[in-house]
Amino acid sequence: MGLPAFAGRLMLVWLGCAAVAGPLHAQFTLQDSGTTADLRGIVNVGNGTAWASGTHGTVLRTEDSGFVWQGCSVPPGAEQLDFRGIQAFDDQTAIVMSSGKGDLSRVYKTTDGCKSWKLVFTNPDADGFFDAISMSPSGAVVMGDPVGGVFAFFVSDRDEQKWVSLNSPHSGTKAPEALPGEALFAASNSSMDANGGNCVGFVTGGLPGAAIYLPDLRTMPGDTSPERTAAFWTTYKRYPLPLARSASGGAFSVRDMSDGKNEYWIIVGGDYSKPDQTAGTAVTVRGAALSSIRKALPSQTPPHGYRSSVAFDRHAGAWIAVGPNGTDVSTDIGRNWRALKPGFGDDPNADKQWNALSLPYVVGPHGRIGRLRDDALSPGK
Repeated sequence: MGLPAFAGRLMLVWLGCAAVAGPLHAQFTLQDSGTTADLRGIVNVGNGTAWASGTHGTVLRTEDSGFVWQGCSVPPGAEQLDFRGIQAFDDQTAIVMSSGKGDLSRVYKTTDGCKSWKLVFTNPDADGFFDAISMSPSGAVVMGDPVGGVFAFFVSDRDEQKWVSLNSPHSGTKAPEALPGEALFAASNSSMDANGGNCVGFVTGGLPGAAIYLPDLRTMPGDTSPERTAAFWTTYKRYPLPLARSASGGAFSVRDMSDGKNEYWIIVGGDYSKPDQTAGTAVTVRGAALSSIRKALPSQTPPHGYRSSVAFDRHAGAWIAVGPNGTDVSTDIGRNWRALKPGFGDDPNADKQWNALSLPYVVGPHGRIGRLRDDALSPGK
């Protein structure tokens, strides 16, 4: 959100690079995570602090921009949990979400720099599965796969102590209904975007085809209690997306920005069972700010395969998407994508085997962590 300050710069970058057909050179610098866990959660807090999470109850933290990644204590009873999502406020306070069937989906919180953890929420649905966690001004937001044909949607208070389900009979609310075979993907903790709290949008996939869901109302209520926030997020519209359509395909990651007149949702995905397939891997959704969808435009030059995560680099005015077979960059709001290849002195596979982004950091399987080089997207690269 808040694009006006760099909208002009973004257009200049695009005009300067539009004629360049070749790949960009320079890449992620690999860092030592000290773990072999598969990592899918990553959040950059700033001032050198970042947190990462993954399988076997793994949580990592750095306070020096990744020079050293410290292993955190494992939350109680979480030794076999898969932490797909993590959010943090500073170097001391973070919440981490596990994904799994039923009560294997949980949320833990630390307030002492991950020396200890407290279990603050457990999935109440035996058939449920948490996919993504994000933060809004009113507290945490957790989304999961449909239960009984309705998306699982939970919101908390600001301290993450009280949680309300949109499907609770006591709340008087109901989350949006899902089409048969439709679900979210927990590949990168970015199938939902609660950026700023004004629009909690989420994207889906599966046999019915990809879609983005957005609430009809776009102004947060003055009362930000969990009950009032839940009521605000109950009326959604489903907008189909021209992305890969299969049981293992669809939309995997969504991020938004606004230039004051229009709002843009950049969405990437594809089919994770066919990672080299380029068709249906990225789309730009354009809407009138604080209103409704105008167009969903597939990329003219798509990423070079399935992409599980996308993020915006404000400094360079560029979008970056990552996946198992490579990394791509767009400087024209997702219209065209170019490969970001390793440069001289980089690890030859520095562009591959990535799951999730929180720039400048990226994480992947077997403990892979990278940091985007400061000059990776400099003019002329």
